[in-house]
Amino acid sequence: MATAVATAPMTKEERKVIFASSLGTVFEWYDFYLYGTLAVIIGNQFFSALDPASRTIFSLLAFAAGFVVRPFGAIVFGRLGDMIGRKYTFLVTILIMGLSTFIVGVLPTYSSIGVAAPIILIGLRMLQGLALGGEYGGAATYVAEHSPHGRRGAYTSWIQTTATVGLFLSLVVILGVRTTLGEKDFADWGWRIPFLVSIFLLAISVWIRLSMNESPAFKKMKEEGRTSKAPLTESFGQWKNLKIVILALLGLTAGQAVVWYTGQFYALFFLTGALKVDGATANILIAASLVIGTPFFIVFGALSDKIGRKPIIMAGCLIAALTYFPLFKALTEAANPDLAKAQAANKVVVTADPKECSFQFNPTGTAKFTSSCDIAKQVLSGRSVSYENVAGVGPAKINIGETVIESYASTGLPAEEAKKKDGEFKKAVGDALKAAGYPEKADPAKIDKVKIVLILSLLVIYVTMVYGPIAAMLVELFPTRIRYTSMSLPYHIGNGWFGGFLPATALAIVAQTGNMYNGLWYPIIVALMTFVIGMLFVKETKDVDIYARD
Repeated sequence: MATAVATAPMTKEERKVIFASSLGTVFEWYDFYLYGTLAVIIGNQFFSALDPASRTIFSLLAFAAGFVVRPFGAIVFGRLGDMIGRKYTFLVTILIMGLSTFIVGVLPTYSSIGVAAPIILIGLRMLQGLALGGEYGGAATYVAEHSPHGRRGAYTSWIQTTATVGLFLSLVVILGVRTTLGEKDFADWGWRIPFLVSIFLLAISVWIRLSMNESPAFKKMKEEGRTSKAPLTESFGQWKNLKIVILALLGLTAGQAVVWYTGQFYALFFLTGALKVDGATANILIAASLVIGTPFFIVFGALSDKIGRKPIIMAGCLIAALTYFPLFKALTEAANPDLAKAQAANKVVVTADPKECSFQFNPTGTAKFTSSCDIAKQVLSGRSVSYENVAGVGPAKINIGETVIESYASTGLPAEEAKKKDGEFKKAVGDALKAAGYPEKADPAKIDKVKIVLILSLLVIYVTMVYGPIAAMLVELFPTRIRYTSMSLPYHIGNGWFGGFLPATALAIVAQTGNMYNGLWYPIIVALMTFVIGMLFVKETKDVDIYARD
């Protein structure tokens, strides 16, 4: 009987459920990831009072603010979903998401209303995070509870494509507007258009979701009077369920999240920041890799119905952790060969007294870097130059190949003299870098686009391995009466905290250590942690009958 169900063609009603759930979720991810895709431009508009390095990091922290509150959205909307139903809960979430995104499109910038602009922006990001915290669990649960036994991985994998498709849609809309308006107008005001377009997507999503029926598993449970009156207490107040929540977080979603964000977001930031590829070209390359890689969500989702969810997810975490360094180094050689050549021939070394060197992270814009070490590192960081650190004495020195440039301390210097020294020092460093072959930006004629797309596509395939089967596995871990709440929290802590903070954390590591590859240690360590915990403690779930779990 199970075999017959597993091989039966998808019914018209099942196709409608998957299409309606997926399309609404695509639009919600589109809204959420617009900010991430435009983080640098938005940083210039809303955090213009900060220095360039801190501006980028702080704009990414504002991006991460939406991830911080996702677990709280999971708790609030998960509870509602388990008490009143899946359908109406994720109708509310999409309204909150769509309206918040639209308001970002009309929000005045820092130059117009001062500090109120970034505060409101972060508030809107948090509203988006709350909405998304309730969205994913609802959509995944809704599709899974409509899926026949033996096809749950294949059916829910369509929901898994929505994050990537939403990102792809945001890239396409941004690219279209960018190309039409030109870089200057797009950076000035055109970036608002993709946010404003979301109001039409919101209208379509609401109309679609109003036409959907309630999940049959929830409907049956409600008719029998078996719904949970306290889903939070049952999920997190009872050790038998809380233990599974913790294992789902550390042994599944944390590693899945860092692989996801490394492959689809950090790769974009690495191309535009460290490798200095222009934004439009980087977006096209990422979009092309998403087109190639996205079908593998369905491939690995369907494969998980046959060989299990766990082997595929664990393999994805391990392979990603073992190959990130060589892949990103290959990305450097393909995207900016002049930079790769310069780094090999003329390494940059900062020799300084460690006591003079501060942590190179200034999110509030209030820290003053005045020591010779800090000034040297700030100049190199501002030019996205990788360097090595060597302990020494006296004023800091920058070695660029055979050239040695002595830094200076600005403590106690009159403003005019400090400004003059700053200009002279930056010019000396710039001239030395140019003489050593370090390019100001990637040469478009030398970019190996085919190789880049292949590397990026491989990174996306890693994403599909860890992400394609995860929805089915999370649904199968928990009983129907508390499923929405229980699966949403580990998913959104994993993706919201471990994943959402990845770009900012990685860039902060790079700023501190000077090596543009060192940010990769964060996803590698987390992915390996998930591999070990998942292999030892997480059980396979593909044969679980979710209708028997109430």
